[in-house]
Order: sequence, then structure tokens, then C-alpha cells
Amino acid sequence: MDFIGAGTVLNVLTVIAGALLGMVIGGRLPEHTRDVVTDCLGLVTLLMAGLSVMDVTAPALRDAVGSGAPVLIVLGSLILGSVVGSLLGIERWLGTLAGRVQSLVGRGTDDSEGRERFIEGWLTASLLFCVGPLTILGSLDDGLGRGIDKLALKSVLDGFAALAFASTFGVGVLLSAVSVAVIQGSLTVLGVGLGALLPDPHIAALTATGGLILVGIALRLLRIRQIPVGDMLPALIVAPLLTQLVVSLG
Repeated sequence: MDFIGAGTVLNVLTVIAGALLGMVIGGRLPEHTRDVVTDCLGLVTLLMAGLSVMDVTAPALRDAVGSGAPVLIVLGSLILGSVVGSLLGIERWLGTLAGRVQSLVGRGTDDSEGRERFIEGWLTASLLFCVGPLTILGSLDDGLGRGIDKLALKSVLDGFAALAFASTFGVGVLLSAVSVAVIQGSLTVLGVGLGALLPDPHIAALTATGGLILVGIALRLLRIRQIPVGDMLPALIVAPLLTQLVVSLG
């Protein structure tokens, strides 16, 4: 694969393959085993979240906005983004949309437990696969014709993650491949048209903010608290904008 967008195509294929294999395996596992797998996924998601959150200390971000501003930028992004998301009802909209998609694939909307598992799998996998430096940098590199090395690495990781998630959450994880195609495909197109889309400080702020959203996902997977992470998604747009504002004022 050496065409523009090849990285995203590869990533989508690995997610589909991993999810299909996971769905086959998952049906043969007892409920207790699936619960243990979910706990493991929650812990690994927490680890990945921690690694992403560490970008709040990135030298590029600190040099651009000052040593005291990065945490405030992440805080402001989450608050502003969550307010916007809650007013728009994103979490509720995602739930409704997931229910409709679920009915189309034959899961049935009367099974509330199955519907919740479907929504959880789709939302969790989509966020996990689409939030992070490899998604942004890899897609932009692909669009700029710099190769697909980053997305190839991400594809391998996502394939194994999809297998693990689908063994517990089922077809919702399979449909997260659509999220990967849309988001990474859009970033690749932006990379083609705009060149280097975001400076390093903006990417660091976005990644750190996305990491905290992943913490919310981990808490849901571990059944600690059902944080409305869908309503927090606008924070991913606010973070680079707020970073630019601070840089401009500085």
C-alpha cells in the first residue's frame, strides 16, 4: 500500500478482522470470563490514558504557553467542551443513534443489557482508536505523503484491542471501524489540503485532554462510575483552540 489513505485502509481492515475474530471467540466464553476481560480492558485503557495525559508536561506545550498554563488549558477544554456537549445532548444522541444502528444489525432494542453493551463497545472502541497522537500524526503523515509507519503500528495495536473488546462487547466494536474510517480519513484529507495542520503544542494539549476522556472510559469499563464521556467530546476541539488563544495572548 503506497497510496494516500493507505494507512487508514489498513487500520480499518485490522479493526474489522480483530473484531470479527473477537466476536467468534466471545460467544464461546462464559460471562465471568467476559467480565474479567472487561476489567483487563479497563486497566489497559487506564494505562493508555495515563500515557496520553503525560503530554500535559510536553516541552513543546510548556514552551509555547508557559509552565503553569498546560493544566489550566486541559481543565478549561474539558469544562467548556463538556458544557457544550451536555447542552447539545451528545451522549443522549449517541445512545439513540447506537440503538437505531443496533436494531439494523439485528440485535433488537428490547434487550436493554445488550443495547448498553453495544453502545459501550462502539463508544469505547471509537474513542480508544481515534484519540491519540498516532491517530493525528499518522493520518497527517499519510496525507502529506510521508508514509504510513505510524498508522501501521497503530493498526497492529488496534487489531489486538478490537479482538479483546469484541470478545466482550460484540458488534458495537466492529462498527467502530466506521469511526476510524471517517475520523482518520478526514484528518488525512486535511493533511493533503492544509499541510501540517496542528503545531506540536496544540497536539500535546489535545492528546492530554483526550487522555482524561479515556480515564472516563476506563472508569466505565471498571464499573466504577458511568461518566458521560460522549458529552466531553467537544473538548477535543476546544483544546487546540484554547492553546492557540493562550499562545496569541502570550
